[in-house]
Amino acid sequence: MKRTIFGVFQRAHTHGGHSVVCRREGGRRSQFTTCLEQEEKQVQPESEKIKSSVLTDLFGRHHNYLRISVSERCNLRCQYCMPEEGVDLSPKDRILSGKEIVRISELFMKQGVNKIRLTGGEPLVRGDLKDIIKGINSFRPQYNLETIAITTNGVTLGKKLPQLKEAGLDLINISLDTLIPAKFEFITRRKGWERVMNSIDTALDLGYSPVKVNCVVMRGVNEEEIVDFVKLTKDKNIDVRFIEYMPFDGNKWNFKKMVSYAEMIDTIKSTFPDLQRMSDHANDTSKAYKVPGHEGQIGFITSMSEHFCGSCNRLRVTADGNLKVCLFGNAEVSLRDELRRGAEEEEIWQFIEEAVKRKKKQHAGMFNLSKMKNRPMILIGG
Repeated sequence: MKRTIFGVFQRAHTHGGHSVVCRREGGRRSQFTTCLEQEEKQVQPESEKIKSSVLTDLFGRHHNYLRISVSERCNLRCQYCMPEEGVDLSPKDRILSGKEIVRISELFMKQGVNKIRLTGGEPLVRGDLKDIIKGINSFRPQYNLETIAITTNGVTLGKKLPQLKEAGLDLINISLDTLIPAKFEFITRRKGWERVMNSIDTALDLGYSPVKVNCVVMRGVNEEEIVDFVKLTKDKNIDVRFIEYMPFDGNKWNFKKMVSYAEMIDTIKSTFPDLQRMSDHANDTSKAYKVPGHEGQIGFITSMSEHFCGSCNRLRVTADGNLKVCLFGNAEVSLRDELRRGAEEEEIWQFIEEAVKRKKKQHAGMFNLSKMKNRPMILIGG
């Protein structure tokens, strides 16, 4: 009998269950100390690649990873991503066309980008997503493109994935913040939990290894499920990435809702005291860990308590065609307008270089970020 993720989780709760103990060390400062283990992070060196001056900022950071939001629309309404009252979406004619997305991808690949991730909103709401992936994939041998990835909520992924894989999709991140169906409806304001779980199984069956599951941890919402998410990695090659709750316009962020990396480690070690720190690759945003004997692993994206700005290699393009050099910055320039006015490649590269050179050394810190005017997450791209 096939053991699905859904089935494994049901059995875990049917036969006894468990309680999660959150050990807090008293006081705000202790939650934000460097990782409880004081060992230095082992980093695997990145192979030599094209490092053009166009995509290198004033602090020597080369940007070889491009995240493109292909849609502002989504079939869910997650609380941390979209304000309850909704957002004003861009008119359709201001959203990048499929051909424009492929063209922008090519421009960046010519300057050394070798990783492209398609995000949203929800990328799967675009009817031409397969064609976009196929178009980007056509440049793979020419520009040494390593990976095409998507970040999706997984609700409709299962039935579409075979075609996306054939088009050239290499990696999948699925956003899932709870293992409890009723809570899924509370967080997302929609149904669909079972379909997300089935999509994870479909991805594994089609050979995606690992399948990454992104979990935004919010105090009072899902922090008691952290250990349950770790258990998902026992028999399946799943990489669960716990994400600190981040401030964006309209998500009502406050410090008390955020569960820090150090606190999450404490919670996990109360059940898995032999949790092991793994080595990270250069430019990784996730701190990797593994429970000995588990097939998969876990990671922590610590944007708030321990930022990784110093090794940032990411640039973002919004669905309406704006280049954002920092997720948390509010400075943007329009690549869409440059394309549509017929600018030459060299002009566009100069335009991009000027924006990259304005990138700051690091973001403003969580308390300042919560006061800054920025887009809601759905209008930036996850």
